[in-house]
Amino acid sequence: VGSEMCIRDRAKAEEIQLTGPLAGAPPVRKLRLQREGRFEIAPSFSFTLLDEYRRTMVVGGSMTYNAFDWLGFGVWGGFGAITPLTALSDQVNESAPRNSRTAVNVGKDFGAQVSKLTWMVVPQVQIAPFRGKLAIFSKLFVDTDLYLHLGLGFHGIDERADCAAGACVKTEAGGGPANKDMASRVAISPNFGLGFKFYTNNLVNFGLEYRAFPFSWNRAGLDQRGGGNDGKFPDQNVNGEDQTFKFNQMITLSVGFALPAKPKLSE
Repeated sequence: VGSEMCIRDRAKAEEIQLTGPLAGAPPVRKLRLQREGRFEIAPSFSFTLLDEYRRTMVVGGSMTYNAFDWLGFGVWGGFGAITPLTALSDQVNESAPRNSRTAVNVGKDFGAQVSKLTWMVVPQVQIAPFRGKLAIFSKLFVDTDLYLHLGLGFHGIDERADCAAGACVKTEAGGGPANKDMASRVAISPNFGLGFKFYTNNLVNFGLEYRAFPFSWNRAGLDQRGGGNDGKFPDQNVNGEDQTFKFNQMITLSVGFALPAKPKLSE
């Protein structure tokens, strides 16, 4: 039994040495390097997820230079082209009472005080640790990679303007609460997520990407904080105290065009 254990231990410690023409050869030859040394322009369309009061559809694009097949530097951005209200906003607008006690929070048109995401610009880095081939119906094979992206985002927001006490309540000639004034600001936050690229030919690829960009903002334009011992109660003012944290998210669809039009090949 002892000799048998000795033989097994030696077998586990042995290293297989390749000889002949495969000695020192790379695991893959003539691999298409879809990213390395290429500059990519990718128009895109994005839509936000899990919005309480207003959805945002962003038309934009990205520009990326890939220094290596696994590492790229670039910028992504866009503007909020379509910003429809959600069903919740419609319900608030239709059913919320309008009186002296609610005038600070609910104007004649609730949708007019709901915040908008107007534009985004994100310098970012892309890291593509995984790549391979995707088979469709076992007939069509396309090069595919999974990448991570990380950047610092600048986000343009139209948000309800600051107001104090009585100034938060304006009346129209008819006596009803008026629409609330809006103001623009820039929110800065980390942007991160992951995506897939599908290389259908040497020049064109299609992308699917998830992006998270958490920051605090007053999405409904409400007086909801600033008062009480801990500042978690309404105080009849609308200002930065009323901003609450949101883990903002979106999905992006893109079509990329890479130059040079022909990718490099590995050894």
